Amino acid sequence: MKARFLPQLLVFSCFFLISNGSHAMTLGSLKGWDIVVPESAIPSEQYAAEEFKDLFKLCTGDDLTIRHASKPGSKAILIGSDLEKIKEQPLMDSQGLGDEGLRIQVSEDLIQIQGGKPRGVLYGVYEFFERYVGVRFLTYDHTHIPENAAEADIPVGEFTYVPPFSFRWPYYKENSDHPEFAAKMRCNTVTRDEKLGGVTPQELINHSLYRYINKEKFGETHPEYFALVDGERKLEMHGGGPEPCVTNPEVIEIVAKGVIEDLNNSPERRNISVSQNDNDAYCRCATCEAINQREGTPMGSHLALVNAVAERVEKVHPKVKIGTLAYWYTRQAPKTIKPRDNMQIQLCSIECCTLHPINDPHCKRNQKFCQDIDDWNAISKEIWIWNYNTDFSCYDLPFPNLRVIGPNLRFFRDNKVKGVFMQANGNGNSGEFCDLRNYVISRLLWNPDQRDDLLIREFCMLHYGKAAPPILAYIDLIHENAEKEGVHPGCFPTACEVGLNEEVVIRAMKLFEKALDLAENETVRNRVEKAMIPVYKAMIATHGNLKYREGKCYYDFPAGYEDTIPTYIELGRKHNLTQTSEHEAAEVFFKALEDFEDGLPAVQIENETWKLTLIPGNNARIIDLTYKPTGRNIVKGDRRFGRIRPFEEWGVQGYDHDEDPKFEATVEGQTIHMTKKLKDGTVLERTIALPDDGSGKVLFEGTAKYEGDGSKTLELKIHPEYDTVTRTEDAKELSVYVQDNGKWKLVNEEWDTDEGPSQDVINNAKGGSFAFFNHEAGYGVTETYNPDDFARPNLWWSPGRKLLNLELITPSVELKKGDSFSYSYEIEYTESPPDA
Repeated sequence: MKARFLPQLLVFSCFFLISNGSHAMTLGSLKGWDIVVPESAIPSEQYAAEEFKDLFKLCTGDDLTIRHASKPGSKAILIGSDLEKIKEQPLMDSQGLGDEGLRIQVSEDLIQIQGGKPRGVLYGVYEFFERYVGVRFLTYDHTHIPENAAEADIPVGEFTYVPPFSFRWPYYKENSDHPEFAAKMRCNTVTRDEKLGGVTPQELINHSLYRYINKEKFGETHPEYFALVDGERKLEMHGGGPEPCVTNPEVIEIVAKGVIEDLNNSPERRNISVSQNDNDAYCRCATCEAINQREGTPMGSHLALVNAVAERVEKVHPKVKIGTLAYWYTRQAPKTIKPRDNMQIQLCSIECCTLHPINDPHCKRNQKFCQDIDDWNAISKEIWIWNYNTDFSCYDLPFPNLRVIGPNLRFFRDNKVKGVFMQANGNGNSGEFCDLRNYVISRLLWNPDQRDDLLIREFCMLHYGKAAPPILAYIDLIHENAEKEGVHPGCFPTACEVGLNEEVVIRAMKLFEKALDLAENETVRNRVEKAMIPVYKAMIATHGNLKYREGKCYYDFPAGYEDTIPTYIELGRKHNLTQTSEHEAAEVFFKALEDFEDGLPAVQIENETWKLTLIPGNNARIIDLTYKPTGRNIVKGDRRFGRIRPFEEWGVQGYDHDEDPKFEATVEGQTIHMTKKLKDGTVLERTIALPDDGSGKVLFEGTAKYEGDGSKTLELKIHPEYDTVTRTEDAKELSVYVQDNGKWKLVNEEWDTDEGPSQDVINNAKGGSFAFFNHEAGYGVTETYNPDDFARPNLWWSPGRKLLNLELITPSVELKKGDSFSYSYEIEYTESPPDA
C-alpha cells in the first residue's frame, strides 16, 4: 500500500536511477537497521543522524539505533560526509557537492546519505523523508506525516542535488524565532548554531556607508565629506544619515580604512558591504555630477568609490569580496565604469510590479529591471538579488503576488544569480499568509523548478484540511481580480492598488466564513482565523467609511459586519500579530482603531454646496469634503494605518504635525476656527469657511506665529489627497494644470509619481492656480492661492491609488519672537477643464 501524500512531480538538477530488476523497499522494512554516523562527524552530521531517528519514529513508531561504526553483515543507514571511515566497501564520492549539495543512494541492504560540509548531510536527511515518504515541514509547529507512512516505497537508486542559490533567506520571523524549522526549510542565513549547519559565508549586502562617514564624527569638522544637495551639505537625513561625497579623496581613504579595520577584527568574513545609505540625497557636487552625467546614472560616482575601496581592500584581504547595492538611484549600471573582480552587486527590485513576473514582457513597470540585470551581468562577475515579497506599508492586507514567486526565482536562477534575499515581514508575526508564503518561498529557493501552484495547493490542503477549498478559491479571487482591474502594485500598495473594492472584499469574507464552517477541529479553525485577519483589514480599508454623528466620527460598516474592528483586533491579538507595517507595531494600530470605535470628536459645517467634516485632534484632518450637487466626496482617505489623512496641513521644517496633532476648534456658523500651540512657543491658527455668496468655494486661511525665545525656521505644506476616480496614466484623460503668465499649462504628461519633464514649470509657476480635471467623469478641482504666500506648488500623482495631490508649500521662514507669516487659498469644484 502506498503512502498517502501529495507528491512533488518535479526532478531537477539531479540524477535519479532505479537499478534494473530491483524492488522498492518500504520505510517500515528498515526496522532493525542501524543508523551509522562517524564519530568524527561534524555537529550538523551528528544532528542529522538524530533527525533521521526521530523522523523515522514519527513515521513508523519504531526506534533505530545510532552507532559510530557498522556491524559486519548488518543493514545500515550511513549518514555523513566521510563515510569511508565507517564502511570498508566502496562508497559514494561526496566530491562536487559544495557546502550544501546532497547525494542519496539506496540499495537493498544499504542507504547512504552524504553531502557537502557543513549543511549537505542534514539537508539530505530532510530530502529523504520529503522525497520518499511525503513528510512536509509546513510550519514550526506542524509537520505533516502521511497516513501509513511506514508503507511508503523507498526505491533503489541514486539521487543527487546541488541547489542553485548559495544564499537563501526567506525573511519571515518564523525562521529566526525557530532556527530548527529554518534548517528544515533549507534557510541558511538565520543561525550560527553548528548543529544546524551554521550560516552561509555570504553576508547580506546592505546599507553601510553611515558606519564610516557620519555626522556625529565629521559633521562639525568636515562638512565637505557629505553630499551636496540643493547647494547645501545636508547633515539631517533619514535612512541612516546623510550620504557622503563619494568623490572626496579623504572620504575614500576613511571608508577603505574602516572596512579594512572591520575585516581585521573579523578575519573569517568573506564579504563586506560598502553601500549607500537608505535615502536618495546623493551628492550633486561638480565632481560627482560630472561622473554621473558621463555614466548616465548616479551609480557612476558611487561605483567609482566602491572600486577604489575594493582595490585597497584586495591588497590586505585578497579573498574578501566587496558588495554594494544596485538600489533605487544606483540600480542602473554605468556606461563605462565596471565593478572590479573582487566586487559583488546586490540588485534590488523595489520599483518592480509585484503582481506580474519580473520578466513579463507586457508589464512596463518591470521591463527596466530586466534590462538592468542584463547590463549588470555583462560587466559583473557576481549578481545577488534583493527581492520584495510583502506590502511593507500594511503587512496584513491581502497581497496578490503568490503566483510570481516561482517565475521570479526561475528568472533569477536563469540569469546566473548566486543568492536571493526574499524580504518579507521579517520583523513581525502573523502577516498576510506568512505561513504559506514562508513554505512556498523556502521550497522554491531550494528548488526553483518546483511548480508554485502545486506548492500552494499542497500547503493549503495539508494545513487547512477540509477548509482548504474556499481558501484556495480566495487565493484565486484576489489574484484574478487584480489582473482584471489592471493594477501594477509595488511593495507599498494600498487596498486600491491591489484592486480591492467593496464587492470583492465581501466575496472574500464569505469564502472565509465558509472555511470556518468547514474546519474539522479547533486547531484548523485557529489556522483559518489567522489567515482571515487580512480580510478584516481589507474590510476596514474598503468599507470603513467614517460617518459624522452628534459631534463624533465613527466607522460605518455594512449590515452583518458592524463588529469588524473589534473582531480584527481580537484575532490579531489572539494570533500574535505584532506588526501591521514595517514601522508600526500592531498595538499602536489597534489603539488608533479603538479610538475610532469610541468615536473621535469631530466638527462639521455645510452650506448648499459643500459638507465638510474634520477631526481637530488628528491635526484637523478633513475626512469628508462632499460637493452636494453631485454627492461626490472629493478627498480620498488612505486607511492603511487606521488614520484617515485625505486633507491636512503638514510641517516640513520646524514642526512635526504627528508629534503634537491636537487643534482646539470652535464653530461659528459655517466657519471653523482652530488653534494649536506648540511647546516651543509656535502658535498655528487656521480658519476654514463655506461662504453663502453662491461662489461654491471653500476658503482656507492660516497664520503661524512664534512666541518663543531665540528664533526658529518654519515651513508648511498644504496636503490634499484628491480622489481622481480613475487609474489612467494618460494626461489627456486626467489632466493637471498650473497657471503661469495668465495661461493654463498642462504639466502631467510623462509624469512619474513626483517628477516629470514639466517639473520646472510647476516649481516656477506664479499664476496662483493649480488644477486637475477628469475628462471622462466631467469632474475636477481648482486651487487658487496667493503666489506671494507660497514658494511653489507640488504635484504627487499615483494612478494605482486613484489619487492626486495638488500640494502648496510655504517658503522656509526664519521667525523671531513676535514674528508671523500668513497664507490663504481656496478650492472650487469644476465641471469643465480650466483651459476650456
